[in-house]
Amino acid sequence: MAKVRTLILRAPGTNCDMETAFAFQQAGAITSQVHVNQLIRREEQLSDYQILVIPGGFTYGDDISAGKVLANELKLKLGEDIQNFIDRGGLILGICNGLQVLVKAGILPGTHNGGGQAITLAANDSGRFECRWVCLKVNQDSPCLFTKGIESLYLPVANGEGKVVATSEALADLNIVLYYTDEHGNTNAGYPYNPSGSVGDIAGICDSSGRIFALMPHPERHIRGTQHPRWTREGAKKYGDGLKIFLNAIKWAKKNL
Repeated sequence: MAKVRTLILRAPGTNCDMETAFAFQQAGAITSQVHVNQLIRREEQLSDYQILVIPGGFTYGDDISAGKVLANELKLKLGEDIQNFIDRGGLILGICNGLQVLVKAGILPGTHNGGGQAITLAANDSGRFECRWVCLKVNQDSPCLFTKGIESLYLPVANGEGKVVATSEALADLNIVLYYTDEHGNTNAGYPYNPSGSVGDIAGICDSSGRIFALMPHPERHIRGTQHPRWTREGAKKYGDGLKIFLNAIKWAKKNL
């Protein structure tokens, strides 16, 4: 059976591409780490891949605002290619900086907004870079294919601008996939459970098709059980919570090759 081809997008400041590639490889995909300029110069074609991933990092130093420069490149230089990729059923995953990019490029919450930006990501309420592990609850009513069969996740966050900000109108239209919770699964638990102060405790969103998904926490950093911060005390599971997200993506893409 043909393997799913996954494009890990790189730009100046990307720093989670290797971990993300490893996660997809563990899930059974063939991965290529492709610089955004290679797509712009047509040295690589997005149409050759089934999955596009924008990994974590600080693209272009997060100058102007987090993810904004890369978002502009995607929108102005690769907009048609990305829309064609979406139209033919491709999957898109954004992690941390990837969520910031997809939101500011107007790709999320969804292309129904005409390519305009409907929500944004702002500086954390704490006024600091937040690097900690968080509990997450999956919205079972979400159409997101990446989280099928998952009820909860325990993943790390690492960001300075992770606060989802949205008007009440935009919030009502969002396809929310992940919520920050306390260890008992309760939302509205406040800081540090919601480390950014994100409105509605939102940690991840998708489009209406469920094929475009982005989240602030890092699933690629919890692929193995020994990556859990308490594995020596509680015992290590074989796989980390994040792996299922990548397995779901590969499973879906294989069915649609």
